Amino acid sequence: MSTFPTSSVQEARAALAARLRELRLDAGITGKELANRCGWSVAKSSRIENAVTAPSDADVRAWCTACGAGDQAPDLIAANRQADSMYVQWKRLQRTGMKQLQEASTPRYESTRLFRVYASHVIPGYLQTPGYATALMGTIAGFRGTPDDVSEAVEARLRRSRVVHEGDHRFATLIEEHVLHHRVGDTEVMAGQLGSLLATMALPSMSLGIIPATVSREQVMWPLEQFTVFDDVRIHVELLAAKVTVTEPGELDIYLRGFARLTELAVYGAEARTLILRAIEALR
Repeated sequence: MSTFPTSSVQEARAALAARLRELRLDAGITGKELANRCGWSVAKSSRIENAVTAPSDADVRAWCTACGAGDQAPDLIAANRQADSMYVQWKRLQRTGMKQLQEASTPRYESTRLFRVYASHVIPGYLQTPGYATALMGTIAGFRGTPDDVSEAVEARLRRSRVVHEGDHRFATLIEEHVLHHRVGDTEVMAGQLGSLLATMALPSMSLGIIPATVSREQVMWPLEQFTVFDDVRIHVELLAAKVTVTEPGELDIYLRGFARLTELAVYGAEARTLILRAIEALR
């Protein structure tokens, strides 16, 4: 039985299930008759119609055919795929390697005007140096068992990251202090990455805040999963097993409010530079 981890996914699944139920009712057939025509169990029909189980493209096509509405199958399959894309396992996204994933997201990066990024695990992708990105992607490929196209993927990520220096884009970036101390790569790689962060702070399009490890979290906001907000209309959340896409307004609001509270915890300017310099000093 499939389960869906966000309200955005749940609402998309519920909307699709409602449309399928309407087709059955318009056709004037029972769930049992539909199951007979499709060649599956009544329980399966019930699970699909109640948004308990996600249908496959073939299931949607069979359902439409059984209801005499084969012409509606393409639209419903498209809706099914859109709902499916809201929660996608990394092993599926990276089944052919990581280069394609970087290239597929480039148009969204180029079209986004305002980025809001909260980094609780690693340095955000658009701020990664070649060495840091290489070390990180190598670890990811090894852990997930994906095809080793790290060199090509790093090049694709660096091309995508040109948005930091080109075009009309603004970046509000929050990084937990402990991210500065997570050793990704060797000492030289980390020193280069942290030095690059210092240089990035001078960019007029970049607001870089560091959340001190010692800051009090009471009544403000606890550490969250890493996420990126694109123009306040779409959010990508990075889980260990999957990428979650959030587009439902109520859920978007939760993340935006969370980001706003996190900004209250961060330090900027000279104070942020001090924390980065301390992390560099700790490498010695």
